[in-house]
Amino acid sequence: MRSFFFAAALIIVAHFAVADSGGPISPTGLMVDLLEHTDQVYRNGYPVDIPLEKVDKDAKDIQTTAICMPNPCFGWVVGDSRKDVLQTACRILVSTERKKSDNKIGDAWDSGKIENDNSVAVRYAGKSLEPNTVYYWRVQTWNNGIESPFSEPKAFITAPKLDPKTTSRYPLQKTDQPAVDVKTVTLNEQIGDSGSGNRLLQKRSCIDFGKAAFGQLTLTLTSTIDRKIKVHFGEAITEDGWVNRKPGGTIRYAEYELDVERGTKAYTIKFRSDKRNTGGAAIKMPDYIGEVYPFRYVEIENFVGNVEAKDAIRAMVHYPFDEKASTFECSDETLNAVWDLCKYSMKATSFCGVFVDGDRERIPYEADALINQLGYYAVDREFSISRYSHEYLIDHATWPTEWILQSVLMGRTDYLYTGNADSVTSHYDDLKAKLLLPLAGDDGLISTKTGKQTPELLKSIHFNGKELRDIVDWPHTGILGLGKAEGGETDGFVFTNVNTVVNAYHYRALCCMAELAGVLGKQDDAKFFTEKAQSFKKTFHEMLFDTKNGRYVDGIGTEHASLHGNMFPLAFELVPAGHRKSVMDFIRSRGMACSVYGSQFLMDAVYEAKDASYGLKLLTSKDERSWYNMIRVGSTISLEAWDNKYKPNQDWNHAWGAAPANIVPRWLMGVQPTSPGFATVRIAPQPASLQKAATTIPTIRGPIDVAFTNTEKEFSLELSVPANVKATVVMPRSGKTHEIGSGKHEFTDY
Repeated sequence: MRSFFFAAALIIVAHFAVADSGGPISPTGLMVDLLEHTDQVYRNGYPVDIPLEKVDKDAKDIQTTAICMPNPCFGWVVGDSRKDVLQTACRILVSTERKKSDNKIGDAWDSGKIENDNSVAVRYAGKSLEPNTVYYWRVQTWNNGIESPFSEPKAFITAPKLDPKTTSRYPLQKTDQPAVDVKTVTLNEQIGDSGSGNRLLQKRSCIDFGKAAFGQLTLTLTSTIDRKIKVHFGEAITEDGWVNRKPGGTIRYAEYELDVERGTKAYTIKFRSDKRNTGGAAIKMPDYIGEVYPFRYVEIENFVGNVEAKDAIRAMVHYPFDEKASTFECSDETLNAVWDLCKYSMKATSFCGVFVDGDRERIPYEADALINQLGYYAVDREFSISRYSHEYLIDHATWPTEWILQSVLMGRTDYLYTGNADSVTSHYDDLKAKLLLPLAGDDGLISTKTGKQTPELLKSIHFNGKELRDIVDWPHTGILGLGKAEGGETDGFVFTNVNTVVNAYHYRALCCMAELAGVLGKQDDAKFFTEKAQSFKKTFHEMLFDTKNGRYVDGIGTEHASLHGNMFPLAFELVPAGHRKSVMDFIRSRGMACSVYGSQFLMDAVYEAKDASYGLKLLTSKDERSWYNMIRVGSTISLEAWDNKYKPNQDWNHAWGAAPANIVPRWLMGVQPTSPGFATVRIAPQPASLQKAATTIPTIRGPIDVAFTNTEKEFSLELSVPANVKATVVMPRSGKTHEIGSGKHEFTDY
């Protein structure tokens, strides 16, 4: 078993700053409009050590992070290791020069002492910010009334044009990665004389980078002759360890010819563009990055020199990512491997700077983005790629009915995790339209099959197609190489005019919209959506629940019941308490009869029902339909499907297959925000038979550390909660709750 930190060891290595005196220290983790690294400068994607004020603004090879809001929001992590610490006030200084900031002169804005506990979304209220201008800001807090020192200054630059509806985000980043292994064989085939009278033997080398990534390749080769060689790129290898030239589906393989010259020279392969993933709807790579390709292995054929690991450098392209922001290790090696796969998938699939569906299309879809959003929040203190992806999809809606409704869920999740309502404010009317209320019948249930789709409706949701279609799960039968005898991924779902899954989504969207309306002070809307949701919930159960069999049918007009028709109502809290057991019994009987996309909601349903044992069984399963199978088949990024047989054209780089990235921290370790921006949090582990686990979960207010030891005799829990956060801790055996504040805490449950 690999080593990991448990209990006290985890707490000792706490991730937020601790002062020797135990009192307030300078705030850390300063963010402007949800971006922490606003002062980082890049040259063609590579981070460089150049101060913002020294940047040549006309240089085409330089990239910076531009703040677009004319009145941005500031946020920080309160520095204080004591127990039960809340920020009681803060003071922000914004300066036009570094020297003024060093001297604590806020000539753009000196907020004075603001008496409140807000540390995540404090609105700028100083002089009008100028476009394309560098500013410096710093903050101090009062913690339980005690004044802290000021933070170090943090610089940011404003965009050439300020726009309150544009989400600021980072440039894409390149990270150079050396190969980890090279296998070489010498062939018997001889080639021409080298000029010294020696006969040269051809060699075949396979380079392994350890994990797949979207990137570019530079080879440094030494040759005694001019020679044309072949370079093969792939995500998969054959049983004998060479790049698989026929991997199947859309698992990537490419071949390039390279003219090698005599001597030592570095060669960078320029990848061809693919018509499928560079079309009109695809996200294009920016010029400063260039085209990328997903690969783990590189095979060199027909070369006569030696190739070592140091000779191959892959420039991985990704959104800026903090590897140390999150950790998870436990006593189950399978779960460790699954977590590592899913966490890495978040980073590896961020190569476009917006969540896309993998490499086949490179098109954003709501379903991918929702799972990406939850996963990204769980592994990095980063919120801008999720917000940008969500807002992109508001304006570029895709065809499934349920996925339109997912935009409302994403809007609510964005606000819950950030505490910043800018996106909701800008897109409130769009989110209302995404409820699809014009599709409702007299009973309140919605349908795409009763003639209520109109051009006006489709325009209001920014959908350019002809009609919305219900999806339930993907793929269906009889498509993409699946024969009609093969069941697809919908568990035999029977599509009727009134679809149970679609309406479960509609209910959840109504609840989210009621909450968001309240946030913006739109009380009439909040009341309307709340009452609508309450009446809808009653109708949903009356019309769609099979009382005799204790489960939901797929829709009005069929007696068929599927996994999907039951897991979505349970996940979205539609099932009355008295029927949760029978619904969960049915769900358990169906196994993993859903796709990797559907598994997100299956796991939500299972843990919502507190069936931790079944949840752990699914997470650690080694069946064909499991996350472990993704590792077993050879991928290092989550797959688009459980296996090629379930989606013959699947990608090996699809983040919607990485649900455990969020399921493990949210449900197994039990950490979920209960108020915006993690002001309050619920920590309710569901360990089942897992003996030990330790995790660090990033939040906008700082990391939360959770570690437990679980024996027959007792359950021991250790926590580290950042300052300015309150937590409700629920013990898994007794159900006993503890209301706690910040600092380190220990609990025992019998």
